[in-house]
Amino acid sequence: MLAILLKTLPFFAVIGLGYGAGRARFFSPEATAYLTKFVFYFALSAMLFGFAANLDLSAVFSWAFVWAYFLASSLVWVIVAGVALMRGVKPEVAVFEAHTGIIGNVGFLGIPMLTLLLGRAAVGPVLLVLAVDLVVFSSLLTLLVVGLREGRMSWGIFRVLGLGLLKNPMIVSVVLGMAWGATGWALPVPVNEFMTMLGAAATPCALFAIGASLAGRSAERLEVAAWLSFAKLVLHPAAVALAALVIFPVERYAAGVMVAAASLPVAGNVFILAQHFGVAPQRVSTAILLSTAASVLSVTAVIALVTG
Repeated sequence: MLAILLKTLPFFAVIGLGYGAGRARFFSPEATAYLTKFVFYFALSAMLFGFAANLDLSAVFSWAFVWAYFLASSLVWVIVAGVALMRGVKPEVAVFEAHTGIIGNVGFLGIPMLTLLLGRAAVGPVLLVLAVDLVVFSSLLTLLVVGLREGRMSWGIFRVLGLGLLKNPMIVSVVLGMAWGATGWALPVPVNEFMTMLGAAATPCALFAIGASLAGRSAERLEVAAWLSFAKLVLHPAAVALAALVIFPVERYAAGVMVAAASLPVAGNVFILAQHFGVAPQRVSTAILLSTAASVLSVTAVIALVTG
């Protein structure tokens, strides 16, 4: 485990550097917002396009993989939502707590770290996890929250969902990359070098942006946030491991990547959604802070188990 810890520490050290810069006000919240926007719309999109363009989808796509991850995540979702409802919170708050318990930082942290630690072959499984998170569970969150507030479902909600997916650069870049890869053509050398150069900025900038964004978060609702962090860092990967390694016939390497992806801390975009809908942003923010700090050891332990 020590060897894995030494490999993961540089990733978390960059996050810590960003956190220190944010706390010292050397890096302002406005600068963090613009750096995040650069990563989201340019650097990470270039990295994802490059990965997807060189990916043989038929070789990595597996319904067993998708079902294993979806059903395991759904189980944890139901458990966290049930616990929230038993505490007497509003249904939309329960929905957000459930979402917090299963959505990890796959885009900014998972793709660069797991690709480096588990090998280039991890790209395909990680992208499948990201697709289920973005397309299925983020859509479910919007449907439920809007439906609960309006008291009904309308076709307008599905229009909003469709536009949201089309405007998400991670989804667009993966789809365009796969479309290019399906042609069988190699990327022109200047285009490939451009994507490689821009994509290389994704890892350090994304990690720094994660840390800087954490600097502005205050710890509130610690008991609930600690439970949500436990659900994300322990329950989620455990359920995924059970589904992928025992119940479904998922290829062992892909199953290991799936479990590692499930062990990642709560994603920052969950807080953005919580702010947008005005639902429990403080406890989501604290869960992101706690889970990211604890993931230095928890993610290292999971990767050590997976690689072992």
